[in-house]
Amino acid sequence: MAKGYWIGHVDVHDTEGYKAYIAANAEVFLKYGARFVIRGGTHLVKEGDSRARTVVIEFADYPTALACYESPEYARVKALRDSYSTADIMIVEGYDGPQPGISNTN
Repeated sequence: MAKGYWIGHVDVHDTEGYKAYIAANAEVFLKYGARFVIRGGTHLVKEGDSRARTVVIEFADYPTALACYESPEYARVKALRDSYSTADIMIVEGYDGPQPGISNTN
């Protein structure tokens, strides 16, 4: 089964306040087995628009990623995030099919 991902583009308006969100989300993400793949970091926008931070969080599968976002625990944490930042968040099902140039036969 393909993994599930949250992809977020975030502008933080209050860095000190945002630290409360970071501290609070740890427990929720642990419960749902989340793993940060990208958490800020240097980036270069080559096309289109973006926000200051990009975050990619990996889950075991799409239903788990969705359940985490829709959970009452995350709703409380999200309220913190909303106070200190503006974000575009999408939940995406990963791809585990054939890859270009790679033989899928033994």
